[in-house]
Amino acid sequence: MLGNGAIALGLLEAGCEVLTSYPGTPSSEILPEFIRLSRLEGINTYAEWSTNEKVAFDVAYAVAVAGKRSACSMKQVGLNVAMDSLMSSAYIGQEGGFVVISCDDPGPHSSQTEQDTRLVARIAKVPVFDPSTPQEAREMIQEAFSISEAFKVPVILRPTIRVCHGREVIGWDQIRPVRVPARFQRDPNRWAATPRFRYFLHKGLNQKLKEIQKRFEEMGAFNRHSMLAFKDYPFGIISSGVCYAVVRDLIEEFGRDDIPVLKIGTPFPLPEELVREFLARCKKVMVLEETDSLLEYLIGDRSRVLGRESGHVPREGELVPELILRVINAALVELGLEPLVIEEEATFPVQELNLPVRKPRLCPGCPHRPVFYAIRRSNPKGIFTSDIGCYTLGLNLGAVDTCLDMGAAITMATGFYHAHRMDQVDRPIVATIGDSTFFHSGTAGLLNSVYNDARFILVILDNEITAMTGMQPTPGLGIKADGTKGKRIPLQDLIKGCGVEYLKVVDSYNLPELISTLKEAHEFTKREDGGIAAIIARHPCVIAYRKEAVPHPVKVAVGEECNLCKLCFERFECPAISKDEARGRAVINQVLCVGCGVCVHICPEGAIKPIEGEGNGA
Repeated sequence: MLGNGAIALGLLEAGCEVLTSYPGTPSSEILPEFIRLSRLEGINTYAEWSTNEKVAFDVAYAVAVAGKRSACSMKQVGLNVAMDSLMSSAYIGQEGGFVVISCDDPGPHSSQTEQDTRLVARIAKVPVFDPSTPQEAREMIQEAFSISEAFKVPVILRPTIRVCHGREVIGWDQIRPVRVPARFQRDPNRWAATPRFRYFLHKGLNQKLKEIQKRFEEMGAFNRHSMLAFKDYPFGIISSGVCYAVVRDLIEEFGRDDIPVLKIGTPFPLPEELVREFLARCKKVMVLEETDSLLEYLIGDRSRVLGRESGHVPREGELVPELILRVINAALVELGLEPLVIEEEATFPVQELNLPVRKPRLCPGCPHRPVFYAIRRSNPKGIFTSDIGCYTLGLNLGAVDTCLDMGAAITMATGFYHAHRMDQVDRPIVATIGDSTFFHSGTAGLLNSVYNDARFILVILDNEITAMTGMQPTPGLGIKADGTKGKRIPLQDLIKGCGVEYLKVVDSYNLPELISTLKEAHEFTKREDGGIAAIIARHPCVIAYRKEAVPHPVKVAVGEECNLCKLCFERFECPAISKDEARGRAVINQVLCVGCGVCVHICPEGAIKPIEGEGNGA
């Protein structure tokens, strides 16, 4: 079972009745697995893809306030969006169990930052569990709900990508969850507490953390060490999460029972007595944790600690097994101890294989590609703000200059406009944002832009799906998380509702119309009575909707007119087009080509042409 599936299973076994989420790697599979397992077990639950992470948090939190067990799941940067709610909910608390699952991405593999949710838990003053395997994540869910209900506080489960996307053989008996009726009790002094009362709630939260710390000291399933009684050691390791699983495997593999390991599964509040005992019996201790330095900071006396602060452990990047092996070895050698034995093959550099380097790029036939090409061609001296999604790869086409966070395409475009307006400089600005991202966090920024009379072109790349995180539906489709019908929210209505007057919908594959519409939109932004010009570039994602995206494939080939200008495979960057070394011209890879036919319009020499007699459609 996938780690995210194990988490979903743990939620159901613990009696979680409601799960909300906004998709984001590595958390995306938790909600669909929750739905699948609910149906498999015949359990009545509610699950939703919320429009953003704060919405997901608030919906699930209200369920817990009403007394039921609930959870919300998101990736680590998604928790930023829900931080306001998290901070307040820690003070106010709730009646039913409430677990916040925030999946971290050391590396990062598909995120803007490597931020550590355990540090967020410390700031918010809520307990956090740090699983090292899918099975442990499942087991921690039950304990997290127990702690949450006993102390009436939110609890965070923080799996990292290797737990979320790792696999483990997991079995289970029939799930018979205990159902609790919704029972909201009116108590305005608590649920709507004023700042004065928040002081007392904060005081109560601090007392709860002291009691939770005592519980964590006795939680041997997740906090334990491998020391022998009455024995001291020259070197030991304190670890948590996936780092612990790697350290445990290395110690077992090399038969080094002379190196004790302290596992911390509940980093905050830290089980200090257990840590103090371990430190007292080790001359030197190495701390291995991801992604930042929480355990290391919480250890009071770091004079004997080797970690990030001492320079022994890198401050950035994922602690992969070979890196952990290397830092442990280096520490052992430094202390005059016997290093772990390393086979020659284990350090064989991948670079020697001379593998080809391929940078990330948009898929063959991706509807975003012609839009970015049109933007760059119609506004060669423009400023191009963009957002989080597949379309960030518009970088490769020279049509993305900035990418900060979700929704920032619009807000940064506003800032650039006002910065240049102050200097009486007229510079074109084009903001690109996906349909799902616009629903997530675009409306507030667009309202602000219209209200403050910003002038730029807004292009919403509508591929009718949340493609980057696993093809989840958007509010624009009117399909709910479980596949049933919901209320469709048309993008056009939402944009018009924000006060935008210029709005046109164009097929993303129609390159000539895209270019002419972009030029017309730019003229509108410059008019005295103009404003923001919005264009919805709409075409189904070629991966999610292959037949709908390309109903009539156009088979194309490169003719002798080709002078190898490289525009088609470098500037336009179609993966199905490459250089034919032998013939000295471009060539179409018919296996990769989806038949979108857009390349016919971009070749300046007219060398790319439909193949006659191949049953080409319109």
